[in-house]
Amino acid sequence: MALHIRDFREADRAALIALWETCALTRPWNDPNTDIDRIQVSRDATILIGTVDDAVVASVMVGHDGHRGWVYYLAVHPDRYARGHGREMMAEAELWLTARGAPKVQLMVRGGNEAATAFYRALGYEGQDVTVLGKWLKPSPEAE
Repeated sequence: MALHIRDFREADRAALIALWETCALTRPWNDPNTDIDRIQVSRDATILIGTVDDAVVASVMVGHDGHRGWVYYLAVHPDRYARGHGREMMAEAELWLTARGAPKVQLMVRGGNEAATAFYRALGYEGQDVTVLGKWLKPSPEAE
């Protein structure tokens, strides 16, 4: 079955969150519902959904900050691995960014996730000479 890629619909919410949980993409400090809500009110970001027979099997969140594009939440259901869905989702994310004039796309991979790093390298992504720093602007969920 071919993958059909389209924009997120509110009816996808539960299946999308279940996919992210299945793929171990969620974290206690990032409520997936809040992430979805933020994207829905942004003109500079979207969530692309990959379906097979109307079932949500893949996703990618993509946004443009005015300087470069960013990719988050690339997910492919484990039952659909090795079928090219990840490549298709990334190609669609790159097209979305290109249409908006983004000259570059970046993404972050958690340390130790060698499979994801190898996947992105196979798509032509390269390590960047940067250090990612962060600061909580509200109380850290880890402190609670």
